[in-house]
Amino acid sequence: MDSLEDLIEIFTNTTDKDKMKHLFDELFTTKEQSDFALRWSLMNDLYQGIPQREIAANHKISLCKITRGSKILKNEDSYCKKILSDRYDDHLHL
Repeated sequence: MDSLEDLIEIFTNTTDKDKMKHLFDELFTTKEQSDFALRWSLMNDLYQGIPQREIAANHKISLCKITRGSKILKNEDSYCKKILSDRYDDHLHL
């Protein structure tokens, strides 16, 4: 098993929120965690139909950072899109 597969297995088996937070704190820097959270926030905003320029202004980031999330949500096989669809009552805005 390679390192990425091993890490995915560990994440999959960690069901306790406090333990997952502890694991994140040990594995990722504060900046890396912030980057993850920003990416997820962008995906939420995009899914809800907030314009990219507004997202960029709200988060004080370039449009380039938003492009990846936009591409992911346009993919019919996107797991992120499925998660967001389930969260927002399946009202797709893209």
